[in-house]
Parts: sequence; C-alpha cells; structure tokens
Amino acid sequence: MLEQNTQKERSLRWSHYLPILDWGLHYRREYLAGDLTAGIIVASLLIPQGMAYALLAGLPPQVRLYASILPQIIYAFLGTSRLISVAPVAVD
Repeated sequence: MLEQNTQKERSLRWSHYLPILDWGLHYRREYLAGDLTAGIIVASLLIPQGMAYALLAGLPPQVRLYASILPQIIYAFLGTSRLISVAPVAVD
C-alpha cells in the first residue's frame, strides 16, 4: 500500500511539470479521428503562413518549420490549456 501511494505522489509531481502525463492517461480513443483531422488542417494552414512570415523577415523558408511545428509539439507536452493557440501570428 505504501508503495502505491509513493508511486501516485511521484506521478502527480511529474504531471505538474508534464501535463501530458495527466491528460494522456485519460484520453478517449473516440477523440483521435477528430484530433488527427484538426492537426492536419492546422499544419496545412500554418506551414505556408510560417513560410510567408519567414520570407517577409528575410529568413530562409525552412525557418517555417521551427516557427510552425516545433512550438505545437512542445506545447503538447508542456501546456495545460486545450483552448490556446500556438502559432506564428502578426499582431497589429
């Protein structure tokens, strides 16, 4: 019993730093098709947008991958909000 409590406490501590450990365990399989569709749509929009911003900034278009895809992947592991937008954007 003591071993289970220690493991649970350890799991809670790590899920504070890596929220994917918490929501990943409770992920519903029926969400997968919608999530994959949304991911493909978002990627198809962000890659050209990131490329345009890179060209406007005078950078090589390959920079779009760093600005469009890597933040999404990093946020999937470290983020806590399901409603946040992580993307290269122009703010006036």
